[in-house]
Amino acid sequence: MKRKQSGDSPCAIGGLLELLTRPWTLHILWVLGANGPTRFGVLRKSVAGISARVLTERLRTLEYAGFVFRHYEQTIPPSVTYGITERMKDIEKVFAQLEALSRKWQGEGFGHGHADSSRTAART
Repeated sequence: MKRKQSGDSPCAIGGLLELLTRPWTLHILWVLGANGPTRFGVLRKSVAGISARVLTERLRTLEYAGFVFRHYEQTIPPSVTYGITERMKDIEKVFAQLEALSRKWQGEGFGHGHADSSRTAART
């Protein structure tokens, strides 16, 4: 019987989900998709609460995966700009759908401290 290697995902989307569900990753991609190419300092301010170290690590991972590009200009001080690659332009469609869903749910009380009635009922 053939054993699966550790790290193999049973579905095609597993690796993508593993990358995208890391803390801050979707927020970084959303900011870059919404704002276009952005300098590191502006990106850090746009992703409130993220440390420079974590932002750098996430950007390196996303760059390695081919989702983000890094443009370095040898100026004083150096200028580093990040943006999403053509490969990730499709994610803008997904973000637009998620934003529309979020706005719909906000109208229904999502995100305003209201518990889902089915979960509330199940606890009582």
